[in-house]
Amino acid sequence: MLFAIPFPAIDPVLVEIGPFAIRWYALAYIAGIIIGWRLMRRLAALQPVAASAEQIDDFVTWAVLGVILGGRLGYVLFYQTDHYLSAPWEALYLWKGGMSFHGGAAGVIVAILLFCRRQGLNVLRFGDRLTAVVPIGLLFGRLANFINGELWGRVSDVPWAMVFPHGGPEPRHPSQLYQAFLEGFCLLVILQILVRIPAIRERQGFVAGAFLAGYGVARIIGELFRQPDAQLGFLWGGATMGQLLSIPMVLVGATLMLAARPPARPATA
Repeated sequence: MLFAIPFPAIDPVLVEIGPFAIRWYALAYIAGIIIGWRLMRRLAALQPVAASAEQIDDFVTWAVLGVILGGRLGYVLFYQTDHYLSAPWEALYLWKGGMSFHGGAAGVIVAILLFCRRQGLNVLRFGDRLTAVVPIGLLFGRLANFINGELWGRVSDVPWAMVFPHGGPEPRHPSQLYQAFLEGFCLLVILQILVRIPAIRERQGFVAGAFLAGYGVARIIGELFRQPDAQLGFLWGGATMGQLLSIPMVLVGATLMLAARPPARPATA
């Protein structure tokens, strides 16, 4: 066995009282939603105003539904298609886990389109403020993956490699921490800087495009160290499913950034 540092075996269950249990993974979702909600209220108020505080409060429910329904549907379609075709009712077993970020992102995009249409809001402006806070949830989610000892990395001999409880005897990259840093911390810092620049806020869709492209690049890099899903393995060209799904995000994000223009100024006599 190669040298490996001990895996910090943190109990995935924070508190358990009889049949009731509070898990770190659930807390990651809750913390990401609450902190993102509070921060978006402040960002939405920046000029030009994207939405009222009350509208942001109302959108939280839409966002949660988009994440859960889209994330679950994405996992069913992209990662476990054969299994759920043979047992489609198990797609409803949310407590057994299985969520896809790309599916959740699609679900939230649909929620944004429907909500903004109903409220008469500018979709791109609203999307800019929302995507600026999404990495908060990604950061907490990846840390929860690490605590759960899931979605581990590929076998490695780096000095910080770890033996994960369910990943076999070989030391592996703690890729969950790499992804938490790239998809969470780094992307959050970049987007928070961009969204606070008045000239950037004028270019509607630029921040949303930066999020899509930035996440796609971060995910593609992170997947180089992450063990592919066992049921899928390596796909076309040696890429993983996460990498293939991220390529369209990079392309769409880059297109949004290039197309972003400030609104036309009224002509003066």
